[in-house]
Amino acid sequence: MQIIFAGTPDFAAIILHQILEAGYPVKAVYTQPDRPSGRGRHLTPSPVKIIAIEQQIPIYQPITLRDKASQDQLAALTPDILIVAAYGLILPAAILQIPPLGCINVHASLLPHWRGAAPIQRSLLAGDKETGVSIMQMDSGMDTGAVLHIISHPIQPNDTAATLHNDLARLGATALLQCLPLLAEGTITAIPQDESQACYAPKIHKKESWINWSQSAVQLERQIRAFNPWPIAQTQIQNQILRIWSAAVLTQKTEALPGTVISANKTGINVATGDGRALNLLEVQPTGKRIMAVQNYLNARPLTPGTVLVSALENPQD
Repeated sequence: MQIIFAGTPDFAAIILHQILEAGYPVKAVYTQPDRPSGRGRHLTPSPVKIIAIEQQIPIYQPITLRDKASQDQLAALTPDILIVAAYGLILPAAILQIPPLGCINVHASLLPHWRGAAPIQRSLLAGDKETGVSIMQMDSGMDTGAVLHIISHPIQPNDTAATLHNDLARLGATALLQCLPLLAEGTITAIPQDESQACYAPKIHKKESWINWSQSAVQLERQIRAFNPWPIAQTQIQNQILRIWSAAVLTQKTEALPGTVISANKTGINVATGDGRALNLLEVQPTGKRIMAVQNYLNARPLTPGTVLVSALENPQD
């Protein structure tokens, strides 16, 4: 089987690594162009490209696949199948028609739920109890193709986007490896998605990281987990930005206005929310500092009950 792999971030790199570990030869890798990164803004290769370099796999980094030259270049590689995982470029119809076995996408959701760019974060924000991975036969729509295989995965109460990302990448590799021999044999059935059950997971924007303390404690705790490790939920305290890495919902009720600090000690910073319950901040990060337990934060910056944290709606920044 002549395989071309298209992917860019860590999610895709984990899957590529597992394909190679399983003994499947990858004829070429397509990945996004190198991007500026770090303080020096040096061009940095994608995680997928790093693996391809290590394994001496030919690498292609087109800006787009819409032009005929890029399409002819891929066709000349004569792939049997194109495996796609978080590639980041749209595959036009001309590309989809090249491999005899089609273009197969590894998607981090239970399709048709959470089609789109941010299925992991949106699932956490929605409070889903279950997610998973879908192996999909790609078509011209946004994650609308027929599904070849699904594996479900429970979402744990302490899961973050980071932990779920790694779990689903490994699960995606497992699901894909279960599909590949069946695709080669022609013994797998693609099941059309139920459009009536579809929902979308739009890209996460940094402005969504601002906490609105008028929301419920449960919703804010979900936001903190969904935005870990990026863009990190944040608020403003005493004119300083404070990022929040972990928190817990408390059962205690309060009549304090949303965003008001109820107590601040070594067990956490308890903040009133919109549903009358408190959110206990456990790990925080002041601007320019490392992530720290609240106790360490308070040792340097004591807080008085009654201090008000600024919510997203009040903050003029993005």
